[in-house]
Amino acid sequence: MSYMDKYHIWRSVKMEDPALSAELEAIQNDKKEIMERFYKDLEFGTAGLRGILGVGTNRMNIYTVRLATQAMSDYLNNSDEAKTVAIGYDSRINSQLFAKETACVFAANGIQVHLYAELMPVPCVSYAVRQLNCGAGIMITASHNPAKYNGYKAYGPDGCQLNPEAAAKVLEYAGKTDIFTGVKHISFEEGLANGSIQYIPESLIQAFLDKVYSLRVNKEASADLHVVYTPLNGAGNRCVRTILDRMNVRTTVVPEQEKPDGNFPTCTYPNPEEKATLELGIELCKKEGADLVLATDPDCDRVGCAVNHHGQFILPTGNEVGVLMLDYICRCRKEQGTLPQNPIAVKSIVSTPLADEVAKYYGVQVINVLTGFKYIGEQVSLLADKGEQDRFLLGFEESYGYMTGDHVRDKDGVNGAMMICEMAQYYKQKNMTLIDALEEIFARHGIYNAQVKGYSFEGADGMEKMKTIMAQLRQNPLRELAGYPVIGYADYQSGKRRAEGVESDIGLPLANILEYNLEQNLKVIIRPSGTEPKIKVYLTIVTNDRQQIPVIAQNLFAAVEEHLK
Repeated sequence: MSYMDKYHIWRSVKMEDPALSAELEAIQNDKKEIMERFYKDLEFGTAGLRGILGVGTNRMNIYTVRLATQAMSDYLNNSDEAKTVAIGYDSRINSQLFAKETACVFAANGIQVHLYAELMPVPCVSYAVRQLNCGAGIMITASHNPAKYNGYKAYGPDGCQLNPEAAAKVLEYAGKTDIFTGVKHISFEEGLANGSIQYIPESLIQAFLDKVYSLRVNKEASADLHVVYTPLNGAGNRCVRTILDRMNVRTTVVPEQEKPDGNFPTCTYPNPEEKATLELGIELCKKEGADLVLATDPDCDRVGCAVNHHGQFILPTGNEVGVLMLDYICRCRKEQGTLPQNPIAVKSIVSTPLADEVAKYYGVQVINVLTGFKYIGEQVSLLADKGEQDRFLLGFEESYGYMTGDHVRDKDGVNGAMMICEMAQYYKQKNMTLIDALEEIFARHGIYNAQVKGYSFEGADGMEKMKTIMAQLRQNPLRELAGYPVIGYADYQSGKRRAEGVESDIGLPLANILEYNLEQNLKVIIRPSGTEPKIKVYLTIVTNDRQQIPVIAQNLFAAVEEHLK
């Protein structure tokens, strides 16, 4: 069916949302805009759905949300999983509406719904799935994407995001279902009345907070710490502040970014990785004389910080915070005599190899997994299945995602915020900042600098362009970048690694990732994002000559960019 055929079908249906009707009419003479909305369906993948809000099969709206939920319902009803689901949502535009629509479809399909009554962080959904013995979980969010996006994260019964096999089955069911006539639906009021939709009780939220609080490493840490916190108009405000209050951390909230607002009026890109996103917090931190700025993204699964380092505000990267956490946990538990036998940390392959060096120093095994926190959660589940979850110390990704317990199977911004503050308390008692602590690690292991850039490929042509670029890189393997010879090469799609003329198996699930090891301890990884129309490029630079780091990075990024045109 052509995109124009799809458009005319949508025009023939009476839209329940007047805004969708208005959008259909507004684009009737613009083939390019029609094509953008209808040239494909939003694909259900391991991250669920994510797309721009609006009308059409390639947009997030009540109809695409209902279709995804009908497919999830068919999957659950044809599986051995429990016929129950937990649903949460963040502050994004239409998040609460989409959560209720999701509940209505599940309920109409005979699946018991447990719905949070207020916006909640991502980890609360993973927690609820496990505690309520659900067969699935749904979080309505587009994480850190700009305001025009929303999404639909799907979880399995283990609290991890859906594995590829389950996602493929859901996609198959979606392909067999008519978006308008093939979806079962009841009203929200009917679901509440007959009990098929129930609100998650306050006691479960408190249990989640209690569990997070129990994960402190130094339970007596009590240094006077003053933190400026911003939930970036998202879902973290209540849970993060509750934990910080319990820790006796003095907390000032950025007023412009406190209340839920899916328009994100103070930052176009609500991502704690971006310095511009933390500017209001930094200004308030200067004014208040506080120690630290904390920022959680809209669904509160990521957390970033800016450290008041003797009057200078420094933003450690996600890699650096992950390394700080690993070193802190190992150091303190070794001091306390609580470091378990055969301890394990888990990180993604694009995260810093400095973590491997720190782990080796403390006798910790590092498991490197594909990008996507579900792979980290999967490793925790494997340990739990053997009754060995106590061996797990930390899971982290370079993109500001952290988890230190087995209470959830996704990154946890509440847990991460607590750990950052606990570390800051610990080091403040020693008259140190987190940056001082990081410098100690560099002095021990060498300076590891990791950087990432995303290159956008928007629109109908974008995905094809990304496929072409990756195919060309495989057809014509790079022999050098910025004058640095390639001495090792790994193609995760073929599952093969080649170094010093020897080929070996990577030993991970196949993925669209290319890795280049260059002379002088340099590494470049190129991969298409799984959640945005971007190709991401990751650099690792190991050198004790700090002045050379920006020069090397600029040259390497420029060299890679030539192959992304």
